[in-house]
Amino acid sequence: MTKEDAGSPPTGEGEKKPLIEYPSVYTFKVMGAQGAGFVEHVRELFKRFLGTELSPDSIHEQPSSKGKYVSLSVSVYLLSEEQRRAIYDGLHKDERVIYYL
Repeated sequence: MTKEDAGSPPTGEGEKKPLIEYPSVYTFKVMGAQGAGFVEHVRELFKRFLGTELSPDSIHEQPSSKGKYVSLSVSVYLLSEEQRRAIYDGLHKDERVIYYL
């Protein structure tokens, strides 16, 4: 979801809820500029969102082909849809996050 899409109203008749059963392990994709401590920045964001440290294997890094950007897959244990939405809201507000899914 791009930051521009995040404020768009849902399409169709009424809002449909995601088909996720909680509690669940959920993977967020977070992209930003390579370097300048971006991975640690995202690790700190999720620590704030979840109230606990992420395990070392919770984040998988994939640099872009030219090395300018990095894509992170962050797998976390979520308890509710509200928690998932709060994390997306926090990612949306963070100036270092370029793109997220």
